[in-house]
Amino acid sequence: MTLTRKLVVAAMAGAFALPACAADDMTALKAELKRLAERIEHLERNNKEMEKALTSERISEKEPEVVTRIKAVEFQTLTMQKQARQIEALEGITVGASLTGVMQKVGARGTASGAEEARANYRGDISVTLPGGEMGNAEGKIFTHFRFGQGTGIGLQPTYTSTANTTAFEVGSTPASDSFGILAQAWYQLSIPLMDDGLKANAREYLHLTAGKIDPFVFFDQNAAADDESARFMNNAFVHNPLLDSGGDIRADAYGFAPGLIAQYANEKQKGSEWGLSLGVFGSGPGADFTGSVGKPFVIAQAETAARFDYLPGNYRAYLWQNGRGNGYDGVERKHVGIGFSADQKVTDEVTVFGRYGHQLRGKVRFDRALTLGAELAGTPWARAADGLGVAFGSLRTSSSFRGDSLTIDADADGNADFGYQAGGAEKQLELYYRYKLNSHVELTPDLQWIRQPGGNAAAPMVKVLGLRAKIGF
Repeated sequence: MTLTRKLVVAAMAGAFALPACAADDMTALKAELKRLAERIEHLERNNKEMEKALTSERISEKEPEVVTRIKAVEFQTLTMQKQARQIEALEGITVGASLTGVMQKVGARGTASGAEEARANYRGDISVTLPGGEMGNAEGKIFTHFRFGQGTGIGLQPTYTSTANTTAFEVGSTPASDSFGILAQAWYQLSIPLMDDGLKANAREYLHLTAGKIDPFVFFDQNAAADDESARFMNNAFVHNPLLDSGGDIRADAYGFAPGLIAQYANEKQKGSEWGLSLGVFGSGPGADFTGSVGKPFVIAQAETAARFDYLPGNYRAYLWQNGRGNGYDGVERKHVGIGFSADQKVTDEVTVFGRYGHQLRGKVRFDRALTLGAELAGTPWARAADGLGVAFGSLRTSSSFRGDSLTIDADADGNADFGYQAGGAEKQLELYYRYKLNSHVELTPDLQWIRQPGGNAAAPMVKVLGLRAKIGF
């Protein structure tokens, strides 16, 4: 029995308990009780209609206004809850993307074809980082990198520098009218905090374990001033250690990636003096592109430390590598061994200098010493702080074995000397660029390059390359 019905019954009982009333009073009381009964019936009918309407999520103009309002509030609440769940699901996901276009021109004396060339190309990069779950105190992450592009860039005469345009991304098997794309990287990393007091938040030492398809230069031979061809130097001799990249000792696949395993120890106890040790094992030769055995891998070990001079940051790295499938200029695979150094240091608030050195200890390579030096000046002095002016110089010394073999060696056995000149001395490179920041997402970079004594050939003319790079990214 509802509360209203109980009140009516009580009122009726009280009425009968009273002394007899006048006929007029009794008639008025009966009329009031009838009105109350009709009101109760009306309210109960409305309650049933509301209950029926609330069983459906659909909003109708025929429903009572209060039902419509209740459903609107519920809808808004559910929408906010859904948005909160979506935000929670996206937490920890990062996405980066860029599109880089390059146009370069080189005179007839600098090309392999003997004709003046002016070519354009573009390359796109999309990277996605996802949370990789937790294992106790350890946290994982998943990294994927997609790369696409079109255009092979200009074709230079034989040089030690593998390319004057490291952004070019296309293979000969791809039809010229088609864009080319691959899954460049896909790896999983588990970061394990090494705790002294058992509190994860206080950890200052970490062990990072990484496995998958990897760009080795993401973890080795890094350099803050010379490691990104889409923003800084484009000549491959300045992007990475020339012995590893231009010289081919890393033996990754045709695009610079390889399956591998990496173990890293990072010590962050002292701010500004962090240091670490890394060991990487990667597939080489046919093992790098999944077409052959992963035996005789490329192995590299690196020690690195951060340092501050007059409170300005810098990074210093030394590494040793061995490739069981090093590819010699004579076409024979044999063990290659080398050492390298990479350093970058801010010397003022506006100027960052860098240097790399590579030394081949074992293997038949065209050049066995590589030294690159350079600097980037931020545009702060002329009120363009986001701009950058960069200059770099490189020297790649011809190896003694190549000096003796370059004139006559015929590795492909076609009856003609592969190189046909007497190599000697050192190939030298010079690159100059100015990066102009149009806005937070767009950059334009005029670029000039000179290559002297290309391929160690003293008789070859100097190669001059004029270029313009445009980059859109976020």
